[in-house]
Amino acid sequence: MQLYHFSDDPGIAVFKPRPVRVPSARGPGRDWLNGPLVWAIEAAWQALYLFPRDCPRILLFPKADTTAADRAAWFGQSPAHAIAYVEWDWLEALRAATLHRYALPRAPFESLEDAGMWVARQSVKPLSRETLTDLPGALCAAGVELRLTETLTHLRPVWDTTLHASGIRLRHAKDWT
Repeated sequence: MQLYHFSDDPGIAVFKPRPVRVPSARGPGRDWLNGPLVWAIEAAWQALYLFPRDCPRILLFPKADTTAADRAAWFGQSPAHAIAYVEWDWLEALRAATLHRYALPRAPFESLEDAGMWVARQSVKPLSRETLTDLPGALCAAGVELRLTETLTHLRPVWDTTLHASGIRLRHAKDWT
């Protein structure tokens, strides 16, 4: 299993633990997740980060217990592995963005058992770096269908389905409050 970290910085020699920029409410005993950590994502979930850093997006993935009705309602006839929703206003930034995908060693990371997320409490030296310049193409190669929409707000009901829904940087979405 490969772990990655995505950044717009091409020159990271060592990832040093740092607190998250915007702390989140965490479950009991999990406040430490807002503290100094190095974050990584499993290769299978990397599509979550094939976007400019602040781009608001919602990605949907079927789970083992996803109902046929939910799959049909949200995926339609799409054979995609996942669906990514982005606001139209972010399309040019998505097309123009350059990201750097850093491959990271498995040790010293620990799994959060949630959407392929891993954290390390110590500094980590990357194994390699790859520059990505065609993010829509990278999404397509990852089996993700990109859907553009005026706003993301109409997607709120997806969290009441049997799909896995990941909302990232939604504070930057239009009318998300």
